[in-house]
Amino acid sequence: MLRALRQRDQALGWLCVLVAAVLLACVPPPSTPRLPTQETSPPVRPTSSASAVPSATSLPATVPAAHRFAVAAESPSAAATAMQVLERGGSAVDAAIAGMLVAGVAQPVSSGLGGGGFALCWSAKHQRVSFLDFRETAPGGIRPKHYEARPLADRSRGKWVGVPGEVAGIEALHHRWGVLPLGELFRPAAELARQGFAVSRHMHRTLRWKRSWVERSPVYAAIFAPLGKLSAHGDQATNPALAKTLERLASEGPRAFYDGAIGRDVVATARAAGSRIVLRDLKDYQVLERAPLVVSWGEHQIYTAPPPSAGGLMVAETLTMHGQDELTATGYGSGAYLHLLAETFRGAVADRIRAIGDPAFIKADVAALTSPERMRARRAKISLDATRSAESFGLNESGTSQIVTVDEAGNVAVVTSSVNSMFGARLVTGGGFVLNDQLAAFTSKRLEQQYRAGRQPNAARAGARPVSSMAPTIVVRSASPVLALGGSGGTRIPASVTQALLARLAFGRTAQQCVSDLRIQAPAAGGLRIEAEADAALLADLRRRGEVIENRLPDYSAVQLVTIGARDGARLLEAASDPRKGGVAVVH
Repeated sequence: MLRALRQRDQALGWLCVLVAAVLLACVPPPSTPRLPTQETSPPVRPTSSASAVPSATSLPATVPAAHRFAVAAESPSAAATAMQVLERGGSAVDAAIAGMLVAGVAQPVSSGLGGGGFALCWSAKHQRVSFLDFRETAPGGIRPKHYEARPLADRSRGKWVGVPGEVAGIEALHHRWGVLPLGELFRPAAELARQGFAVSRHMHRTLRWKRSWVERSPVYAAIFAPLGKLSAHGDQATNPALAKTLERLASEGPRAFYDGAIGRDVVATARAAGSRIVLRDLKDYQVLERAPLVVSWGEHQIYTAPPPSAGGLMVAETLTMHGQDELTATGYGSGAYLHLLAETFRGAVADRIRAIGDPAFIKADVAALTSPERMRARRAKISLDATRSAESFGLNESGTSQIVTVDEAGNVAVVTSSVNSMFGARLVTGGGFVLNDQLAAFTSKRLEQQYRAGRQPNAARAGARPVSSMAPTIVVRSASPVLALGGSGGTRIPASVTQALLARLAFGRTAQQCVSDLRIQAPAAGGLRIEAEADAALLADLRRRGEVIENRLPDYSAVQLVTIGARDGARLLEAASDPRKGGVAVVH
């Protein structure tokens, strides 16, 4: 049944791509400020390792002769818009910007102007991978004691609101790699918000889950519960207030968000619910460039997210711990393979709690954490016939959106944006967008003591960026990108991205198989989550290895993935969108 629903969602998504083309209007480009730089990555160099790892460029025989560009996104409207931008000569980053803005309109449960995120980009001209951090920051006036009592009452949810970084991130991305005028990239989202968008199946699910809040919210009730009835899948919805906000950003530029009426609206909305944010926090916000985390695996170099994300840490630890021969010997999708990954993931989760925080406050030695010696010692403790106990703790992330784009010049953008929980802090501004609750990702003192994290790496601090699970990833071989992927789904992201990555690099699975195959999660609270499609024999095998199975809860993490290869001198692209959220992938 679940497989049938996924296939139906995918078919509907393709239909949306055919009919959801959005007109783009031209405006003069705004001025672009300098991007503050923290660390930069070195140019990519070819590796000389003679490994048996298969090339990520091998593609199915049915792929057409040549491709120009590709998009994979979990919002059909976002995919359609991003593809149109590429067809107009926009860069991969232009397409990602327009797509993420549209995703914030059509699926505000996951992302939007009130959130933040990370971007990993490959420059074909400079043969370089760059990482931009536009994660939310804690206001300067926060009181750490407010982050010990959880959950918060609705009247105090403003305390979780971080200074939004998405609009600043868009500005910084465009300044570095944009081609089309920035204002032009805001127009499709504004038109969609004003003219109407179809409620996706995933959006309808989340509206049902948050029905009581939606129906109490004056702004969202008017959008998603007109006449007192919750919008159904396929219904049209409009957001006139958000359309006005996007039009203002298109004409006045992103500074209108941080030093204008939009920013004052953000501050007033958050403070009315207990936040200590002030306009100075918005004016002082900066996007940071960081050196990506890099792992060599056979002939491939894998570039992924560094702290304050812990998502890349799981990717790096898994690749460092296991070679291709060990993984293939277990058999793809077997009980032994899934159990081995689960044990690996549990170690990475523990390292997240004990070591990772905002680099401005905590200098985590990621190289030491992921060193071959340390990973060999940890691997020696893993048994294929027994499961180690996991300490219980809670991390709550679920509202995230992912887009992957490749342009005609060979540039690649992998952008993950988020408001943290579903609908963030469940605070809607007068401008029609929800505010994030990213400060809930700070770790409580009780939890850090439980994990013996004596220095409290992810404690609430003024100006700090909470640890994230996002894991945008680009794989390079012989100084050229061959794979780009990222995921949504909060704390499920690192395991989902890692499994899709290994499916391609170690087992040569097609792009669609990589994102669609059965997945596991090793949740922080212990046990093993596996999708309901798992057969009885596999479940029995895992239980014999000591795994405590939960296979009734749906997994709505979603991976977007593009492979880049060549045949007879022509570039070949294979794009895939995870059917779990009804996304769409398009190659032209």
